[in-house]
Amino acid sequence: MKKKVLKRLLIYVKPYWGFLFGILLSALINISLTLYAPILIGQAVDHIIGFQNVDHQGMIGTLIVLTGIILLSALFQWVLSHCTNEVAYRTVRDLRVDAYGKINTLPLKYIDGHSHGDVISRIVNDVEQVSEGLLQGITQFFTGIVTIIGTLIFMFTISPIIMLVVVLVTPLSLFVASFIAKFSHKMFVQQQAAQGELSGYIEELISNQKIVKTFRYEKRAQEQFEEINHRLQKVGAKAQFLSSLSNPSTRFVNGVVYAAVAIFGSLCAITGWPTVLTIGQISSFLTYANQYTKPFNEITGVITQVQTAFASAERLFEFLDEEEETADTEDAVVIEKCEGNVEIRDVSFSYEPGTTLLEHMNVSAKKGDRIAIVGPTGCGKTTIINLLLRFYDVQSGQITIDGVDIRTMTRGSLRSLYGMVLQDTWLFAGTVRENIMYGKPDATEEELIQAAKAAYADAFIQRLPNGYDTVIAEDGGNLSQGQRQLLSIARVMLVDPPMLILDEATSSIDTRTELKVQAAFQNMMEGRTSFIVAHRLSTIKEATTILVMEKGRMLEQGTHSQLLQKGGFYANLYNSQFAATE
Repeated sequence: MKKKVLKRLLIYVKPYWGFLFGILLSALINISLTLYAPILIGQAVDHIIGFQNVDHQGMIGTLIVLTGIILLSALFQWVLSHCTNEVAYRTVRDLRVDAYGKINTLPLKYIDGHSHGDVISRIVNDVEQVSEGLLQGITQFFTGIVTIIGTLIFMFTISPIIMLVVVLVTPLSLFVASFIAKFSHKMFVQQQAAQGELSGYIEELISNQKIVKTFRYEKRAQEQFEEINHRLQKVGAKAQFLSSLSNPSTRFVNGVVYAAVAIFGSLCAITGWPTVLTIGQISSFLTYANQYTKPFNEITGVITQVQTAFASAERLFEFLDEEEETADTEDAVVIEKCEGNVEIRDVSFSYEPGTTLLEHMNVSAKKGDRIAIVGPTGCGKTTIINLLLRFYDVQSGQITIDGVDIRTMTRGSLRSLYGMVLQDTWLFAGTVRENIMYGKPDATEEELIQAAKAAYADAFIQRLPNGYDTVIAEDGGNLSQGQRQLLSIARVMLVDPPMLILDEATSSIDTRTELKVQAAFQNMMEGRTSFIVAHRLSTIKEATTILVMEKGRMLEQGTHSQLLQKGGFYANLYNSQFAATE
């Protein structure tokens, strides 16, 4: 699994090979200069090794060269850091762009069936963890490889025998690190999954605080939060504990290496067997022993970030690999205008295999018709809207617009034919002007105000502190529900589409405002095919056709008066709402 993840990460890194080359080159120069410094230090030691026998000239020359090497090493260390940052942040930028772009290509069933907080966590938290892991991993990988190879070369020039001692002990360090990493990786995967679950739960509760408080759910919500948080703490502690063993374990092994070099080198200096070493050379060798083991220490020191990065990358790529919405065919038709003749022919559909929701449904709507869809909750009203907009594709039968099967149209052009106002309003953090112009950013000021007046929103907008330039909070938090609904209606009126979908569009507006908006809708629907989903039957009396749904089946179809005369399901539903009043 790690190899697959690493290969995919390298695909994202590949476009920035220039910076990778810069990392390699600067690491090579920086490490070479750093490794040359111990030789100079050894030479300096040998210049002052004898009593009253100090080579001042040689000492000064060595120190000048050493100073130059230190300065150059610092310069290339900066180049290395710069190139590493560029690779890491550009790669992560591309990952985040792809992750966000994935949302736009996912079918609605994925969004409906997964925690929104977990999806957000993958795009934000997991990508951030990959970023930190890349920064640490790339730096340690390049500098580590160059340091190890360079140190071996320099040690070989001093004493091949002592170098062999170092190399023979090295596999023990690698074995310890890989053994611990194998067990800790599983914990990091569980940690990131729990992190996503916690993010989803918090997002859910914050979004619905009114409901939480109304039903006095605070205590139970706190208990559930603490349960998830406790699981996160447990797996997080295990992951951190296991990964933290790597560094001290490898440091212990590296200490053994250092001790072996010191003892063996001292014996060589004293006895001259099996090789002759000076005190300065031993000093250099001990420095190299430290530098040789340093990459192992550093890599195991950042193993936590690297392991977390791999776990996060797995979750991220799992998200990127989700099945996408069926792509538009190459010969898909781009529809710019339509008359609005909609046919639903023998359509059947189900969200889950084996559980049919819609069965053999047939509806015909001509230009200017107003098709109302009524029925109890779960009868399939919203499903029809999802099928009309191709959020889901029909499983049998077909839906056509002006005789053209909507599956042969591009989704973008199909959806541009509809204007939609939903019961659940959606406004973003921005000005009133920006929210209304969301579907038509190039609208003129005159068109903007005309649409607001038609939706009876202009009056309350003018009373806001800065009028149309008033900044509203996320999801319109500083506006009333009715005001948010009016802005949503104004947004659609500005676009002026050939067909409309109104899903309980006036359910949150007071009765007086509703009458005005209904009048505006009557003008707006004139000559346009409209689909109206409603629970309040008073809003659909003027509909051309009323479809009465129950459990996915169409029970009745006709006008308001026709259905009342039938005395069937619709008549009973209508009378249950209005009989007492009348």
